[in-house]
Amino acid sequence: MRDLVEYMAKSLSDHPEQVRVREMGSGHNLTLQLHVSEEDMGRIIGRGGRIASAMRVLLKVAAIRQGKRVTLEIK
Repeated sequence: MRDLVEYMAKSLSDHPEQVRVREMGSGHNLTLQLHVSEEDMGRIIGRGGRIASAMRVLLKVAAIRQGKRVTLEIK
């Protein structure tokens, strides 16, 4: 899951070297915190939050396949 979020964020970012994903929690409930540079924040969130919502949907699908619940926080 962490790799999926990192891949999506780096693909959208102008500064992929500053993308960091932190995994918190264990078991079936995970929280992923995505940290990007200030300049890339708009690209990651998207107009009206569309890109962030799409990332959360893709993450949710991947989590369901593994029998987990995942939350994505963008910091």
